[in-house]
Amino acid sequence: MIPVKSVYLLTGMPGTGKTSLIKEITEEMGGRAGGFYTEEVRAGGVRQGFRIVALDGQTAGLAHISTRSPHRVSKYGVDIEGLERVGVTALQRAAEEADIIVIDEIGKMELLSENFKTTVLEIIESGKKALGTIMLKSDPWVDMIKKKPQVQIITLNRNNRQEVRDKIMEWIKG
Repeated sequence: MIPVKSVYLLTGMPGTGKTSLIKEITEEMGGRAGGFYTEEVRAGGVRQGFRIVALDGQTAGLAHISTRSPHRVSKYGVDIEGLERVGVTALQRAAEEADIIVIDEIGKMELLSENFKTTVLEIIESGKKALGTIMLKSDPWVDMIKKKPQVQIITLNRNNRQEVRDKIMEWIKG
């Protein structure tokens, strides 16, 4: 018998709908999910940055072109304090209270926080169900997470969205 994984992480090219799928699934679950997702901040149709949205409604800036920070990814200054205050706190609360922990995403910006990495590792090793997204590119820490026995990596593309959604919903209900 194939062991059921406790963590499903979506990966894939930008624009394939990873976050949209996560949001759709968590909305369907009602209040049983906890954690956070990220969304773009746009002005005049141009991406200016990203924000963290906890499933309990709290928000914080994650990165912005105008954020002054020693932590930078591309043209964005990363707000580690905002990530930890809202994102990491939401993950820790979800680990205690929720049926499913949502981690969107495990990416370059989030990896700048040691607290984030420690919390993600604790969640994976806890055996609790977690659903998230993880960067496609190789990174030593990300590659280690992808190889964990608890983790199922699913590459999402425009053609397999419904199949992946069905598989995740079956896993959640199972």
